[in-house]
Amino acid sequence: MEQKEDLLKEVISHAKEYGFVFPSSEIYDGLAATYDYGQLGAELKNNIKQYWWKAMVQMHDNIVGIDASIFMHPTTWKASGHVDAFNDPLIDNKDSKKRYRADVLIEEHIEKIRQKINKEVEKAAKKFGDAFDEAQFRATNPNVLRNETKITEIEDRMRVTLENNDLEGVKQLIEDLEIVCPISGSRNWTEVRQFNLMFSTEMGSVAGDASTIYLRPETAQGIFVNFLNVQKTGRMKIPFGIAQIGKAFRNEIVARQFIFRMREFEQMEMQFFVRPGEEMKWYNHWKETRLKWHKALGLGEKYYREHDHIKLAHYANAACDIEFDFPMGFKELEGIHSRTDFDLKQHEQYSGKKLQYFDPELNQNYVPYVVETSVGLDRMFLAVMSASYKNEQLEDGSERVVLRLPAQLAPYKVAVMPLTKKDGLPEKANEILDDLRFDFNCQYDEKDSPGKRYRRQDAIGTPYCIMVDHQTLEDNTVTIRDRDTMLQERVAITDLRSKIDAKVSWRNLLTK
Repeated sequence: MEQKEDLLKEVISHAKEYGFVFPSSEIYDGLAATYDYGQLGAELKNNIKQYWWKAMVQMHDNIVGIDASIFMHPTTWKASGHVDAFNDPLIDNKDSKKRYRADVLIEEHIEKIRQKINKEVEKAAKKFGDAFDEAQFRATNPNVLRNETKITEIEDRMRVTLENNDLEGVKQLIEDLEIVCPISGSRNWTEVRQFNLMFSTEMGSVAGDASTIYLRPETAQGIFVNFLNVQKTGRMKIPFGIAQIGKAFRNEIVARQFIFRMREFEQMEMQFFVRPGEEMKWYNHWKETRLKWHKALGLGEKYYREHDHIKLAHYANAACDIEFDFPMGFKELEGIHSRTDFDLKQHEQYSGKKLQYFDPELNQNYVPYVVETSVGLDRMFLAVMSASYKNEQLEDGSERVVLRLPAQLAPYKVAVMPLTKKDGLPEKANEILDDLRFDFNCQYDEKDSPGKRYRRQDAIGTPYCIMVDHQTLEDNTVTIRDRDTMLQERVAITDLRSKIDAKVSWRNLLTK
């Protein structure tokens, strides 16, 4: 675990040093849980958005995208349940004065038991080698079975207490499990309290006339209130989806772990409207499709796992998370939820407007059911950064830090470098650069030795470096170096575009 904590520190420091992520308002000592994306961070973030938008909207005939306002009529949040029920159960440790989400403390305790099971399995796998049958071992080993029973009992108790809003029961569970504060190590806990996470403000020039409005805590409601607008103007037939990328705001008390949990964050969400009764078919379809989208990046299968929810939101009949193995362990990256017809029915009730679809095949009106896919853009950014960051030992004994970013997501696709700053090499390099930048985001780099420049481009994840030398002036060829293999080859300038495109084209990702 210590190694992983070190990785998070290294990623944070690397992100700042190379212009990916800065603490917000740093000259004023920063603002807790808010960050600014630097020049390279903005590029990487935009590329992640593009990958999502292309896969989600442009590759589907029946999914369209919108961009709804952050401010919405306050009744929206009454209808959605956020005014009354958008709460986190919080508990304080009296000795460290630190505040925690009670459910997260319990989940972390469960994760420790899971790790014990995994260690038991690993130990047995080493002992028995090729003859090891993991499924049989898990089904018969008394230690594994005992720990699995423990997990089930804790999860059952947690689900019942949270669903019944039994805060005393939640505290009792924390006490029974002897969970200690990670900082003070003590079990001196306060009562569990609910805390609403919405930011509120006032709209209007005169305070007396002002009505309380909220910064949206999710982007989904902007889609639901526009359901009929989009369906009618786009002549959409069910099943169809509405997608959106946008900022959301939550007054997280326990905001931590770098950009993983922030108070201002960005979501990439798609709400898919289906016939009632067909929601489970589509829920399973999107679970599979979304996992495939993540794995296509090639970060490694081992980073992903699916986790079905213990506690379902009051509107859901199925929910699961795609979890990613962050430096802080497995945490939610994306949620897939079957939201039933809760949202549209609530908005019908509160607005007095009908939000129904006439199905010509069934010859009837109905309120559609909804399957939601929702991925945190900032979490996606952290997942890509932390899985790509490598400290490599090279054959010659030297080291390099390399960001093995998926080529399509890399901020710069190619760096063009003149070998020296004289003899017409910079001019030739700029000529090549000016031609390539129509198709790719490029960087010109002439400072320091070629070796240092290569290291710098490795550290920011640039897939290709092009070196312009004296031979270039004679035969119009350049040396192109691959970030991952570090191999160099001689290529004609006229072949550069197709060679780079073969590696960085969106097509490669979208056809996987």
